[in-house]
Amino acid sequence: MKKRGRWYLIVICFLYIAGFSRITEKDVFAETSAASEGGVDVSAVSAVLIEGSTGEILYEKDKDKELVPASITKIMTLNLIFEALDSKKISLEDSVTVSEYAAGMGGSQVFLEPNETQTVNDMIKCISIASANDAATAMAEKIAGSEEAFVKKMNEKAKSLGMVHTQFKNCTGLDDDIKSGHYSSAYDVALMSRELITKHPEISKYSTVWMDKITHKTKKGESEFGLTNTNKLVRFYDGITGLKTGSTSKAKYCLSATARRNDMDLIAVVMAAPDHKKRFSEAQALLDYGFANCSIYKDPEITGTLEEAPVQGGTKNTVKTAPGSIFSHTFTSETDTDLITKKITYTENIKAPLEQGAVVGTVEYFYEDNSIGSIDIIAAEPVVEAGFTDYFMDALRKLFHKM
Repeated sequence: MKKRGRWYLIVICFLYIAGFSRITEKDVFAETSAASEGGVDVSAVSAVLIEGSTGEILYEKDKDKELVPASITKIMTLNLIFEALDSKKISLEDSVTVSEYAAGMGGSQVFLEPNETQTVNDMIKCISIASANDAATAMAEKIAGSEEAFVKKMNEKAKSLGMVHTQFKNCTGLDDDIKSGHYSSAYDVALMSRELITKHPEISKYSTVWMDKITHKTKKGESEFGLTNTNKLVRFYDGITGLKTGSTSKAKYCLSATARRNDMDLIAVVMAAPDHKKRFSEAQALLDYGFANCSIYKDPEITGTLEEAPVQGGTKNTVKTAPGSIFSHTFTSETDTDLITKKITYTENIKAPLEQGAVVGTVEYFYEDNSIGSIDIIAAEPVVEAGFTDYFMDALRKLFHKM
């Protein structure tokens, strides 16, 4: 009986181990449905879900808690890289030479060697797909001359985005302790993620690639190096557009996941998740919740309802107007758009000179008589201030008209 009992225990253990070894990403995501029934259940220390075009918060859990961000730091690094591309400071074909400092970063890396060169395009691949610290540092030096100067730009950008719970000390997220002064929050990570996907949507061409490769070119010759995406959601999630993972012993498991469906961009951030499976399943649960329960309203027809606004002291008595932006609002329940109303108000005593783009009024939107936001009305053309000759000619025109 004892032998039979031991064999029974061995068989049970074998079956358990065999079953465990077959766990896939699909099994990880299967946890989502149970976790999100009746609401989103998040075990991560901090989390937030926002809509991209409006920035509205759809879900939050300690969103402002300052935590170690690990490699999701690189979202800001990528923001500055794409800004440098937009300003023509660098191009995708430019060569980037790797310094000894960059090559010695350690952590997640693609094993770039000192004096090795790679194109900006391949460096972005290494950062976005493989979260390469050596590539991120090499790009920081390429753009700003040194990592220190680049980090200063990172903090300036963070301030401009309203990231009040963030301070960067490096461009990689390698610091493994909040005491070093390198920290961020789930909401701040969402803000810089929103900036990246809305201002630089081409990031998705890199961040959604599952596998790719680069070619090392050194004195030893050429060799290929495989890249595998650290964000497992890119293989399974419908509409995924990115974005970035991060993990260290102190940060635990972090993820900023972005997805787009039905013209709505969602950004889900989880920080300090207990394990890598929870990181992905809880981000998916947040995205699922947003797509299932939220809808976005946009008003592209506002242009047709705007009139010319009166102008004082100009060569013209009126100015053509236009919306300063397209109004959009995220609703978290079923919405009857017929209940949305708007109030158009023009600024009193608009005076010349008036520059094109100057604010000349507002459009405020209401849902069931509750204000849901507003946009500016701007001058669609410049109006020059009238001089003596203009007044004289106007007086003559009025005189001839009476005659």
